[in-house]
Amino acid sequence: MNRTKLTNNIKQLSHDLGFDLVGVSKASIYNKESKNFQQWLDKDYHGTMKWLDTRKKERKNIYKYFPEVKSIISFGLNYYSSKENNNSNYKISNYAWGDDYHIVIKEKLFEVLSYIKSIHKKLEYRVCVDTSPLMEKVLAQKSGLGWIGKHTNLINNEIGSWFFISELLLNIDLKCDDPFIEDLCGTCTKCLDACPTDALSDYILDSNKCISYLTIEHRNEISKKYSNNLNDWIYGCDICQDVCPWNIKFSRKTDEKRFYSKLEIDNMKNEDWENITRDKYTKLFKNSAIKRTKYEGLSRNIDLNKK
Repeated sequence: MNRTKLTNNIKQLSHDLGFDLVGVSKASIYNKESKNFQQWLDKDYHGTMKWLDTRKKERKNIYKYFPEVKSIISFGLNYYSSKENNNSNYKISNYAWGDDYHIVIKEKLFEVLSYIKSIHKKLEYRVCVDTSPLMEKVLAQKSGLGWIGKHTNLINNEIGSWFFISELLLNIDLKCDDPFIEDLCGTCTKCLDACPTDALSDYILDSNKCISYLTIEHRNEISKKYSNNLNDWIYGCDICQDVCPWNIKFSRKTDEKRFYSKLEIDNMKNEDWENITRDKYTKLFKNSAIKRTKYEGLSRNIDLNKK
C-alpha cells in the first residue's frame, strides 16, 4: 500500500473513532521552538514541574526520545461538554468532568495503531498522550491542526481550542500535511485581559501565576496574591478559553460521552465539597484526571475558595 493511501486510511479510521482532527508531520528538530522553550525554562516559568527541565533534551530533539521516528501523527479530540454545575460555586476545568482522558485517548490510539501494524509488520512506534517528552503543540501545528494562541493553547479555526492533543510516532513514512502557518489571534487580547493572576503575556505563560498550575501541579502553599484570585476554581481553570472568540463562535459539545460530567459530581453542593473525605474523594475520582491534584491539593483549593 502506498503512503498516500495508507495515510488517508489512517485519517478515515481516526475520524470514525471520534477524533476531530488528524494531521501528519515529518519528524524534525525545530530549532526556533527549542530555543523559545529553553528561554521559558531559564525564566523558571515551569514552576515546580521539574520534569520539563529534566527531559528537555528529548523535548527539543525528538530523536533523543525515539531515534527511529520518521512520521508523527497528531490527533485532536474535542472534550467540551458545555454543561455547568449549578449546585455549587466551586469550579472544575471542563476537561476533567468525565473519565480520565489518558485512558479514553489511548484506547482510540491503539485501535489506529492496530490497523497500521496490520500493514507494517515490523512497525516501531510510541504512543503519546500528554506525558511523553514532546513539544506537543508545536508538533500539532506542524501537522496542520491549528496555531498556538496568545493563551498558549492550540486553536483550530473550525472547533476552537477545547481539544486534547495526542500523537503516534512511527518509523515509517506517511504523506505529510502542510503546517498551519497563520496566526489568527490578530489584535485580540481577551485571554490576556481576563486572566485574574496576570499569568499570560503574548504567547507566554508563567506557570507560577497560572490558576491551573497552582490548583493541580503546585503541591505547596499558594501565595496570597494568587490565592485571593482563584475565582472559585478548585481544579484547573478555563477562563482564557471561555473568553476566546474562537471558542465562543465554534465550540460544540463533544460526541465522546465519556467526557460528560458525572452525575455524582453534578450533584455536589458547596457543603459536600467542603466536607469531602478522603474515602469520598477516592471513590468519586477513581477514573478521573482529578486524581492528579491528590486529596490534599483538592482540600487546600476548596479551603482557599471558601467564602
